[in-house]
Formats: sequence, structure tokens, C-alpha cells
Amino acid sequence: MKGSIVALDTYKGRMAAAHIVDGQLDDLLIEPPEQYALPGAIYRAICDRPLKGQGGMMLRLPDGETAFLRQGKGLSPGQAILVQVIGFAEAGKAVPVTQKVLFKSRYAIVTPGAPGLNISRAIRDEEERERLMEIANEVMADAEEGLILRSISVSGSDDEVAEDIAGMLELSRAVLGDAEGREPELLVDGADAHALAWREWEMPDQLDDAEGAFERHSVEDLIDEALGARVRLPGGAFAFVEPTRALVAVDVNTGPDASPAAGLKANIALAKVLPRALRVRGLGGQIVVDFAPSPKKERRQIETALRNAFKADGVETSMAGWTVLGNFELQRKRERIALKESLS
Repeated sequence: MKGSIVALDTYKGRMAAAHIVDGQLDDLLIEPPEQYALPGAIYRAICDRPLKGQGGMMLRLPDGETAFLRQGKGLSPGQAILVQVIGFAEAGKAVPVTQKVLFKSRYAIVTPGAPGLNISRAIRDEEERERLMEIANEVMADAEEGLILRSISVSGSDDEVAEDIAGMLELSRAVLGDAEGREPELLVDGADAHALAWREWEMPDQLDDAEGAFERHSVEDLIDEALGARVRLPGGAFAFVEPTRALVAVDVNTGPDASPAAGLKANIALAKVLPRALRVRGLGGQIVVDFAPSPKKERRQIETALRNAFKADGVETSMAGWTVLGNFELQRKRERIALKESLS
């Protein structure tokens, strides 16, 4: 089935959103278990104790939870600060947070403490840039806060973009006005699965948010496939994507193709779909790819395909390069919890 579909429903009693492209699951958002702080959530946190030698600070959050701030210079125990969750905490670890608090919506990001009006570099049409800058100047007149207009803002009408900016500006001022206090408090919760889908995904060819959407589009079957390790590739090739405690292992196989170019074809195919395979499974951290056998002269072509795929993906990913044994190593930001863990 060609085209894109966004289905909003529940899965196993949890709010969920599925992005389907040409019949394949391209992205999946499922409400995590209650014990997780959602990325994007903003807290008034209380400084607890500095971590000597690391320059960080442990913070107190509501309900006895703890957070870790990497840069704690100049902070004192007992001090109240505003922080924002930047990722899911691994089991038994503190919630990772930053003091660079952002107020992000579909079209706009308001940046307190970082003045200036900016438009996404992905918007290259000069007329569109001028239109958006006019809206930004009007709404942000005399504002001390900064603003970033996201690439998707080109799809919004003048009124929609202006309302989005004004809403984030109002929220930022309300939150900053509540920064002082002696007790930790959740001030803004992170976006749920449906809100995150609306904020981050482009408008699909079809939006189905009525009850039973997952059943109509066979989303549960697609999730079952994502829960497995096997990833189908063109020409009968396949790969296995398997998380371990230390890293995510990826193994590429050519399948029945015995031609001289079989290895390169399978490796290029895997490079193109690897971001999606990791995204729908909620996997990040250290990733090691054992590519199918191919000559060393083809490594540059494979690496270029990998870089292009992850650049389009948008998640912070570092290419560490080839190992002595011929594997390829990557480091990918942990923006989600693993799909299997989220359903536990």
C-alpha cells in the first residue's frame, strides 16, 4: 500500500501512534510505563550534591526521584533550578537533564536565555523565509526570549504559526515565573505519544485517529514484526538487530543471492533501513554492525550510504568507523526506551 498513514490509538492499554509508509512501520510511539520521566518535561529541581571529579550535580525531583545534571558548576546544594529531561534514564540511573530549557511545539521553539530570531536552514525558499520572519518579528516584538522556527513551519498558515509562537512564549514566561521554590515540582509534562506525533511528524496522506485505527491498518502485526530481530532486505537478503546489555548487534546476511555483488547490495540495503529499524525498536547507544562480506574498496560506498541515512533520520548519531575485524561502530543518542522494555 503506497502513501503515508498516521494511526493514533491505544496498544495494550497505552496511548500509541504509528507512522506507516508504503505499508511499512516507519516510526512508533508508545506511552512508556509510569515510572519514566518523559523527555521534554520541565521540573523545578533542587540541587542535592555535587559529583566530585565529574563536574556534575545530582538533583532532587518530585516523589523521591533523582536527576543528573552534567554541568553543575556554580550551583550549591539546596538551590532551586529549572531543568528539562533530555532522554530516558537507564534502569537504576538518574534522569538526564539540562538547564537549557526549550519550549517546543509543532512550528516554533522558544529559547529563554538565548535571544535572537532564527529560521531552520532546511527552509531555503527566500519568500518563505521572509514570510516567517515577518510573523516572528510581529509576535516576538520586544521579547527577550529567542525563537527558532522549525522546518515544518512552511506548512503552517500565518495564523497557525503566529498562534504557535504566542502559545510557547506564554508558556515559557509562566514556567520561568514559577522557578523559585523550596520543593521540587513538575511544571510541564513531556509530550504524550499522540502529542509527540502531531509535533514531530509531517502531515500524512491519511490520518486515522478514530477508535480501532490500529486494527484497520494492521499495526499490531507491524509491531509484532518490530519486536522480532529479523529485518527483511530487498532480494532475499536480511539482517538481525539484537540489543544486548552492552550494545546493539547488527548482523547482515545476503540470503540466497550468490552473485559477486551480493554483499555490497545487502550492505547498502541495510545502511538505508538501519535508522528505521533502530527507531521503531527504540534502540540507541553503542551499535556494532557486522556487514556481509565485501571487498575493502567498497567500504567508502557503504559508509556514505550509512551517513546519508542517519543524516536524514535526524537523531544525533556519531560514526566511529571500521574496526580491525571489519565491523562498523556507531554511537546513537538514546532518545527512547527499547520497545520491548516499554511494553513490559
